[in-house]
Amino acid sequence: MPPSTNTALPFALSEPLCMLKDTVRELSLRHIAPRAADIDETERYPEDIFELLKAHDLLGLYIPEKYGGAGLGILGACVAIEEIARVCSNSPLFISVFLLATRTVELAASEAQKNHLLRGIATGTLRGSFSTTEPHAGSDIAAMRTRAALDGDEWVINGQKSFCTGSPQADFIVLAAKTDPAKGTKGMSLLLVPKDAPGLSIGPPERKMGMRGIPTCGLFFDDCRIPRENVIGEVGGGFKTAMLGFNQARPCIGARGVGLAQGCLDYALAYAKEREAFGKPISHHQAVQFMLADMFMGIEASRLLVHRAAALVDAGRYGKDDVHTISASKCFSSDVAMKAALDGVQILGGAGYMKDHPMERFMRDAKQLQIIEGTNQIQRSVIARNLLDL
Repeated sequence: MPPSTNTALPFALSEPLCMLKDTVRELSLRHIAPRAADIDETERYPEDIFELLKAHDLLGLYIPEKYGGAGLGILGACVAIEEIARVCSNSPLFISVFLLATRTVELAASEAQKNHLLRGIATGTLRGSFSTTEPHAGSDIAAMRTRAALDGDEWVINGQKSFCTGSPQADFIVLAAKTDPAKGTKGMSLLLVPKDAPGLSIGPPERKMGMRGIPTCGLFFDDCRIPRENVIGEVGGGFKTAMLGFNQARPCIGARGVGLAQGCLDYALAYAKEREAFGKPISHHQAVQFMLADMFMGIEASRLLVHRAAALVDAGRYGKDDVHTISASKCFSSDVAMKAALDGVQILGGAGYMKDHPMERFMRDAKQLQIIEGTNQIQRSVIARNLLDL
């Protein structure tokens, strides 16, 4: 087992990250919070929020400065994501979805690809998405059936992908496909598919329980052709690169959970102080106090875990020796978010079940976090296998 502590990692946020936190909090309260319910209700892509984040240089927080980003790393992204997620679950996806799409680019792409794609994301001139999931291959990525074969100077792709978030607006999709099926995971490659690639079609948006503002669609490849040079990294190296990319991005799912849980606590606290029952505010009743205390403890613990995981990634520690901590940040924080939303609805009582209050939206949105980018059952398996060195 690797050592589980590293005292060299910072415990408190740096001054630049504290300033970022305050700035994003103010933007979120002023511009994003008033839009959150409408984004969910109409299921309409919030282009105005994208432009807001672009105008304040928040899309490339994690991208190195040499490619036009802020160079604040995964921890910087997590700080911003949490603050946005306190008021709206859809809006942080502009950071987290683009981040996932660019992790494999930063890890393995050519310098020309990095300069084009990372700079485009950082400046808001490009939007990206990432696609591995298929109807028969979710957490079991190795079971994917999408194929890509060389035909002269082009890759020809055939297959189907599921649940690709942000794909209708994406300028490019980082796609995982099998280029040598006989080799299993060692025959998987990552390909850069432009939105206008011939043979690519995007299905209609899925009808989702939550996270309804950013469309999630199926992708269909029918002899889709892309240039031979559109491979990211080495042919056959896609599985390892994708797994490392997921490890890098996973703390950001945790940050979304922390922010959502904090939003639940913010609203539940204010409501409990005003709502009266049995002649006094419900905040004076021990049953309500215990739920609020549990929410607070879970949020504080998950925030520290997310920050530690993000700091590990930024220190270059996102391989096998530290993956259990990274998985824990996503798993624990999303579980905390789900419980905070359920307790928040309970504190509001009947009002919590109504769309007049945001708690039911938080509850619907929280469930997604326990499923995406590796279900929490998969994360627990990863944690246990790493602890047991299996």
